[in-house]
Amino acid sequence: MIRRTLEEVEPRADAATAYFYALLFVQHPQLRDLFPASMDTQRDRLFRALLTAVRLSDEVDALTEYLSGLGRGHRKYGTLPEHYPAVGECLLGALAQYAPESWGPETEDAWVRAYTTISQAMIDAAAEDAQRAPAWWNAQIVSHELRTSQIAVITLRPDQPYPFLAGQYTSIETPWWPRVWRHYSFASSPRSDGLLTLHVKAVPTGWVSSALVHRARPGDVLRLGPPAGSMTVDHATESGLLCVGGGTGIAPIRALVEDVAQHGRARPVEVFYGARSDHDLYDLDTMMRLEQQHRWLSVRPVVATPPGSAFANALPGQLPDAVRQYGPWSAYDGYLSGPPGMIRSGVDALVASGVPADRIRHDSLAELLLSGERASE
Repeated sequence: MIRRTLEEVEPRADAATAYFYALLFVQHPQLRDLFPASMDTQRDRLFRALLTAVRLSDEVDALTEYLSGLGRGHRKYGTLPEHYPAVGECLLGALAQYAPESWGPETEDAWVRAYTTISQAMIDAAAEDAQRAPAWWNAQIVSHELRTSQIAVITLRPDQPYPFLAGQYTSIETPWWPRVWRHYSFASSPRSDGLLTLHVKAVPTGWVSSALVHRARPGDVLRLGPPAGSMTVDHATESGLLCVGGGTGIAPIRALVEDVAQHGRARPVEVFYGARSDHDLYDLDTMMRLEQQHRWLSVRPVVATPPGSAFANALPGQLPDAVRQYGPWSAYDGYLSGPPGMIRSGVDALVASGVPADRIRHDSLAELLLSGERASE
């Protein structure tokens, strides 16, 4: 019944979610302050979250992990247990309005049960997380380096220890856009000095990314949400790592390389680093230095346009084609980071090159869509 409701609503998902938020803000105006001033990015997240939960309904462990992550992540917005009934009430109102053919008493009961289960899992995860971590961390910018006119490398000092794993990402709120959070990967493995490094590219209409690249300065304080993401290294295996990073997607790849180096076990790591032009390979010097330091590491730059004089040894073409060219990769675990389109094509390339689908790691497309843009904004 829940799937039928979503199938009926999906063609009008934008209108249904707009109606939901209108109900919520009219009937519970005190909740408006939990949301950003502009709802353009926020509006489609509810429906995508519901679709993801329904898709995972037969995978209990995956569903529990997904809902727990949402519950922990919502703490930074100021979400409290008493907010969930109001959201559920307005959600059912919107579904009844936009799914009249499938809606009825039995369907409503099914949705009440499902929403109760979903919200309780999020509430429980948030309460458990509150026992060991703050809702957010304050982090001061200690350095801000422009690598290109649109890409900045930013180093932060959090106000208390920030636990994360190489390959994970964080959410950031700036003082210039309150309640607007965007996701960025860490560009290093955990450091002894506790500092955190991010790579940020300013994109058109990117409020947060543009502010971080063009407006932020050392001394400014940002807010960080909890770490998230499963693109981490399994150090219990002997498999090699095949890492494909596009644009600022090289940031978590660099962190994975450092993580392998710190664990002291030589295992082959192959990195394909792609960009539109060699000018955009802003972190290639660092990656090449890492290659010189570690015999088990190979770095191959790939550019979509013919290479210029800066990196004449870069491979011309698209990242997926370069990966296929140097395969097969059946003895490797795959890691992908970059724009959603690159991840889609990269998964296909890795599978075609012999990497089993269950050994390919990336931030899931559903997660990327839910959180807005990630490394790119």
